[in-house]
Amino acid sequence: MTHDPHVLDVLYQVILSRKDASPESSYTASLLHKGIDKILKKLGEEATETVIAGKGGSSEELTYEAADLCYHLLVLLAARDVPANDVWKELQRRFGTSGIEEKASRTT
Repeated sequence: MTHDPHVLDVLYQVILSRKDASPESSYTASLLHKGIDKILKKLGEEATETVIAGKGGSSEELTYEAADLCYHLLVLLAARDVPANDVWKELQRRFGTSGIEEKASRTT
C-alpha cells in the first residue's frame, strides 16, 4: 500500500466539511461543536500520548499516536479558520534555513 502525499490536505477538507454537520453525525462534528477548549484538551492529550509512545512505545504505537496528533491539530486549525496550506507554506519557507537562524529571526 502506498501513501497519498496529499492525505493531510484531504483530511483537512473533510474536517472543514464537518464544521456545519450535526454533532451526532461524526466525532469531528462533535468535537468542533464542543468548542476550542475541548479541542485543545484533546490535542494536549494526544501530544502527551505521542510523547509517551516516543519514549517507550513500539513503532506501531508511535505511528498511531502521531496520526491522532496530526488529526487533532488539523481540527484545531479548522476551528480557528487557519488554512492548513498556511502551515505547509510556513514549513516550506523554513527549508534551507538553520533552525537556530529561523528561531532567532522571529519577532515576538
